[in-house]
Amino acid sequence: MSSASDLFAAAPPLAPLAERLRPRSIDEVLGQPHLIGPGKPLRLAFESGKPHSMILWGPPGTGKTTLARLMAQAFDAEFIALSAVLSGVKDIRDAVIQAEHALAAGGRRTILFVDEVHRFNKAQQDAFLPYVEKGLFTFIGATTENPSFEVNSALLSRATVYVLESLSAEDLGALADKAGIEADAEARERLIGFADGDARRLLNAVEILRNARPTGVVDAAFLESTLAKNLRRFDKGGEQFYDQISALHKSVRGSDPDASLYWLVRMLDGGADPLYLARRIVRMAVEDVGLADPRALALALDAAETYERLGSPEGELALAEAVLYLAVAAKSNAVYNAYNAARAFVREDGTRPVPLHLRNAPTKLMKNLGYGKDYRYAHDEKDAFAAGENYFPEGMPAVEWYQPAARGLEERIREKLEEWRRLNAAARAKHT
Repeated sequence: MSSASDLFAAAPPLAPLAERLRPRSIDEVLGQPHLIGPGKPLRLAFESGKPHSMILWGPPGTGKTTLARLMAQAFDAEFIALSAVLSGVKDIRDAVIQAEHALAAGGRRTILFVDEVHRFNKAQQDAFLPYVEKGLFTFIGATTENPSFEVNSALLSRATVYVLESLSAEDLGALADKAGIEADAEARERLIGFADGDARRLLNAVEILRNARPTGVVDAAFLESTLAKNLRRFDKGGEQFYDQISALHKSVRGSDPDASLYWLVRMLDGGADPLYLARRIVRMAVEDVGLADPRALALALDAAETYERLGSPEGELALAEAVLYLAVAAKSNAVYNAYNAARAFVREDGTRPVPLHLRNAPTKLMKNLGYGKDYRYAHDEKDAFAAGENYFPEGMPAVEWYQPAARGLEERIREKLEEWRRLNAAARAKHT
């Protein structure tokens, strides 16, 4: 733990380049114009002098720690930094004591910064709540994971979530200039591609290049030979991270198991987060296989859970199994298309009331008002199907968003739906 004055002292000469070039004011921060541009929320927070608790969510190397440190400087606050990877309950208690001493000694506010807050369990996250409530410290958490899933709701409700974005090529170019690297156009382009939106990654690469060649212009050949392993993994031929995940998804959709396996292994070899890949594999199961083979979703979820339990490298085999299964499974995007069509309709349509016969009637008044009247209990009907019944709001146009494919299980679903629709049409014709 350290105070703001310690953090903003000049970095020692042997400190990493990323630390030596850390911004000293908000005006030196690259990127995040939607947060720190004129009139934007974090800029206004800095200018107001009134800190508030927040979660900074974004990819690595986008300035989360830097912004937290700059806030401590701007608000003249004690700065306590914890890493959820290395800290435990004792460190949280020590932070509370330090914040109490700062407040008692001179009325000085404290900013408590927790890096990788998503790695704290629920009990550890709950430990901050009473002190945030009392105003003992302003809580700032940093995470690369979606806080909706990784930060407990009680803490989340007391903090504003700000989403940071990967740095643009222009921002990374400006940072490379600031770092003083001399490189030709091709090497510069490849260096920026290698960084993939991560400022720290770019500066670490610049430092490696400088150590290997203290003077002279860096060309593409030297850059590739110096950073060969990482360049092969992340930027060979100009491929970017999201291009590779797109290739994996399209290979699965195209039913090519070998290409699917290639892109999966390529990304794992490149250092991609296996849990990110697991989430994307689950998405593929829903979007491209769907009800043509419902086992695909279950297997994808099992693979994600298996990886969480085993970790690397053992858990990666489960991801490979899921990818291969999805690639050879029957394909259907009928669920995906139906959902998008329904979503588009609801977004543009008005708020239609629920028909009386579909409303629940737990009270006598509701029954007297006609709630639930004439509702047909499907289990009492032939084949548990109330032919001709309407489950949509009155006056809503007829829709058939879900159109099962003629493949896999959906072929049988299609036949069943066609029979139900025939029975509905026959029953309704009797009442016209």
